[in-house]
Formats: sequence, structure tokens, C-alpha cells
Amino acid sequence: MEALGDKVKKSKGLPPFKKICTSFPFLAMIILHYGNVWGLYFVMTVGPKFVSSVLNFELQAAGVISALPYLARMLLATVFGSLGDCILARKMMTTTTIRKFFCLFSHILPGVLLVLMVYTGCSTTLSVMLITMSMGLNGAATLTNLQNHQDLAPNYAGTLYGIANAIGSTAGFFTPMITAYFTRNGNTFEQWRPVFFIGASVYIVSAIFFILFGTGNIQSWNFIDDEDKKTENLKEMGDTKNGNIKDSKETSLNVTRA
Repeated sequence: MEALGDKVKKSKGLPPFKKICTSFPFLAMIILHYGNVWGLYFVMTVGPKFVSSVLNFELQAAGVISALPYLARMLLATVFGSLGDCILARKMMTTTTIRKFFCLFSHILPGVLLVLMVYTGCSTTLSVMLITMSMGLNGAATLTNLQNHQDLAPNYAGTLYGIANAIGSTAGFFTPMITAYFTRNGNTFEQWRPVFFIGASVYIVSAIFFILFGTGNIQSWNFIDDEDKKTENLKEMGDTKNGNIKDSKETSLNVTRA
């Protein structure tokens, strides 16, 4: 809270939904977040199915091996978070630059690794390594989409994240549908390639969109209540001034008549 300074108010009214929904930086954040959630659902559902169906290896039954991707993400999220704090504290990059630069690790590289999975041949070890690396690098999301809502509007960060997460959750039923469509006639590498190309494309395109149009700067509508209060105060002052002038004129007329 201290780091946010005067950007957060103790009491605030309803979020300015109209300004939020028409905010282009917020749209960029939603797209970036959707790409991240898409990638997570993709790795959690499609990755194990690919390894079991094509490589005949039951990843979920392999104990520690099945936990490696999630363990890697947890550890690297801590590393990336600490690195980002260090960079920001030393003022080596601006907040916007940090958000955009680390999209390389949270979205673009994981997407590239997903594409490489369909070119690993029958190497189970290499496939598991790529899944683990893809999920691990996504830990950098702690510096990108998982933080950007706080940058844009600290007063309404919960609202922004709730909207973005609600939209992002739709990826949970799109990814299995796409997988089922392309693999309906078999489980060869050729049939799985479009699945991974689409999955990687969503990851990468969302990052590119954010790099082009996203920002880490606080938005004016974060202080919308303050602006409204200033407007109301100015209006009240104007009404009071007009009332005083009117009273003064009435008094003058009464004196003249007397």
C-alpha cells in the first residue's frame, strides 16, 4: 500500500464501468491475460493427452514427473518476481518496459516451445522437458498479465482482474474442443500439429498485441471519483456565488425602493 502512495483511496464508489470497458489499455491487458490462461489450460489438458495418445506415455501416472511443469512454474514465478522488483527498484526499466519485455518469457517463448513439441519425434523425455520449460517460463506472468491490472487502476484492480479472468476462463472449454476436432480421426503427429500451432499462436499473438498497445501507466479513470467531486465542488461554489449575487441584487432593489 505504501508503494502505491496516493493512487489508492480508502473509500471509493462503484467502478466506472463505461470508462473501463472503453479503455484500450484494459483491452490489451484482457487479451494478454486470455493468452496466458489459454496457455495454462492448453498445457494442462492438451500436453498430457498428446504424450499419452501419441507417445504412449501416461504422464499423469508418473508421479513426480507429472508435477514437474507446475513445480517449475512455481519456482520460476518467484525468480521472475524478485528479478522484476530488483529492476524496478534500481530504475533500470520503467513499469511499462518491464511488462512488455517479460512477455517474451511469459508468452512468446512458451508458445515457441509448444510448436517444438510436435517435432520431437517419439522422444518422451524431450516432450516432457518442453512441457516443463513452457510452463516454467510462464511463471514470468507474475510480471505481465497478473500484475498489469494493478498498474492501470489500483482502486479497481479487483474489478479489472475479475473481468479479465471471467473472459479468460472460456479457454477452458475451447482448448479441448479444438483438440477433439483435429484429432477426431486419429492421433498422428500430422493431426496434432494444427492443435499446437493454434495453441502457440494464441500465446504469441496476445503478447505481440500487448507489446504494441499495452501500458503500465495508471489510467485517469482510477481517480474518477476525485474528478467528480471536484466538478461537484466547483458547481456548488458557482451556485453559491450566483445565489450571493442574486441576494445582493435583491437587497439593492429593496434599498432603492425604500
